[in-house]
Amino acid sequence: MQLSRTARIVLRVTAGIGFAVVYVPLLLVLVNSLNPDRSASWPPPGLTGHWWSVAWDNTGARDALWTSVRAGLGATALALVLGTLIAFAVVRYRFFGRHAVSFVVVLPIALPGIVTGIALNSAFGTVLEPLGVGLGLFTVVVGHATFCIVIVFNNVVARLRRTSAGYEEAAMDLGAHTFRAFVDITFPLVRSALLAGGLLAFALSFDEIVVTTFTAGPGIQTLPVWIFENMTRPQQAPVVNVVAAVLVLLSVIPIYLAQRLSSDTAAAAGRAGARSAGA
Repeated sequence: MQLSRTARIVLRVTAGIGFAVVYVPLLLVLVNSLNPDRSASWPPPGLTGHWWSVAWDNTGARDALWTSVRAGLGATALALVLGTLIAFAVVRYRFFGRHAVSFVVVLPIALPGIVTGIALNSAFGTVLEPLGVGLGLFTVVVGHATFCIVIVFNNVVARLRRTSAGYEEAAMDLGAHTFRAFVDITFPLVRSALLAGGLLAFALSFDEIVVTTFTAGPGIQTLPVWIFENMTRPQQAPVVNVVAAVLVLLSVIPIYLAQRLSSDTAAAAGRAGARSAGA
């Protein structure tokens, strides 16, 4: 499709404005984390790494970071197991209500976080508290897993739909049992989709604040919650900027890796398809 010169200019300007709205504030957070002025004056009178060392010595921030990592890893592990199992059931088998299962699995990602948080808080209070299990890290992991499963499910479903079941059937015809066929044939085909889904799920869990607020018990504070509670304290403003900058950097890494994995896999599939067509 050919665009006129005016249309190309309009598209470039619009895209530039859109990127500026998204990324300029993030750059300001990074710059403010190096601002020697506690009040974050602009422009900064200089650059310093002092607040980074102060943030590293902040016990509350370190504990919150470790809590976010544990919650993210736990939610990602649950999402990988449950999301993969559901994806295989939906794609590889035919049963009554298969489309309804897909809808129910995907629905949590579309619900407002506050609705999910209130529902989980009520459910945990009704079901777990009588059993002596209160709100804590476990409930945070379960709450995060409800929407992380969607990410893994969508990635695995997309990969399985592009992968023929004939490979698994051929392996079983040659004597391989179901588990051996999965390990030798299926898992290598979906491995990159699992890794990409796991990275995106971890990033989503790591940044979550609304559901965490409703599912975390006393003493459980993730890094986003710590930032939210300290951002209005004037003495903590420089440290909050540093922690926010770290949060941005830690969020970029898994998303970048997932994007690279997805693009590399798609390119490899395209080359394989071209070779097959040529043959």
